[in-house]
Amino acid sequence: MNDTAERTNTYHPHPHPHPQPLKESTARTADNPGGSGLCNLTTTCRFIPFQHRNTSQPFSKQTPQETRNWIVEVCKQIIQDMDRYGVCVIDNLLGEARGTAILKEVQMMYSTGAFTDGQLVKGANNTEGPSASQLIRGDKITWVDGREPNCRNIAVLMKLLDNLVIGANSIVNSGKLGGYSIRERSKAMVACYPGSGTHYVKHVDNPNDDGRCVTAIYYLNKDWNSKETGGLLRIFPEGWSHQVADIDPLFDRVIFFWSDRRNPHEVQPAFKTRYAITLWYFDSNAKEKAKSAETNS
Repeated sequence: MNDTAERTNTYHPHPHPHPQPLKESTARTADNPGGSGLCNLTTTCRFIPFQHRNTSQPFSKQTPQETRNWIVEVCKQIIQDMDRYGVCVIDNLLGEARGTAILKEVQMMYSTGAFTDGQLVKGANNTEGPSASQLIRGDKITWVDGREPNCRNIAVLMKLLDNLVIGANSIVNSGKLGGYSIRERSKAMVACYPGSGTHYVKHVDNPNDDGRCVTAIYYLNKDWNSKETGGLLRIFPEGWSHQVADIDPLFDRVIFFWSDRRNPHEVQPAFKTRYAITLWYFDSNAKEKAKSAETNS
């Protein structure tokens, strides 16, 4: 399956730019431990200031207004971190029950043979041939839009990420995100690194100005110990003085970062099955410019 073709098959999440509250049918259902606020985001690592843990109430216990407040507060945190560092990490996003339900859907898809080898970005400087590609990236992938059978919980995740990214782009004082017009995104790329040292070398998601501006990755790996199983996301944020951060692909963790050359990153060799779901959000103006350039080339 061609990655470029799927990424450019965009979806328009909202008919209008303002974030909408998630309905109960598309909300978290598990109790999140350790907090009762509407949106308590605590910094979880003194060495990585853009890493936070959500300790708010589950959506199932929130009123619609509380849910709206939760979305707005998380949007503000994303804006702040993207402005300062170009990266934002939030743990405990959906809770144990919903995250587990998503994991089961992904595992079911993988067991049916729906995944194929990940492909390289068109136009990248790489050696021809599938074996050469696998030296660069060793993941297996499939693409979903959330409407497929047995993807109901993945659709919940996609809806929430839409609310957060498009919401952060459209609210007042949206910082650097406000410089984009985000109304489209890719399908969800569901990826599996099947262990055995599979990896993805250092790369940039959008090296060719194809319109992608924000990457969102949600991880599904329970009891992950990177010291034993590897699989770290190592990211090199241009906006952070330390210039490198190692992010464990922990269950129910999401990371947002700029898709362009500000954030080179790599997946280090994984020695245990590693799952993730990625969405790319497009700047409409940049995407149209890229489309015109391709047409005229």
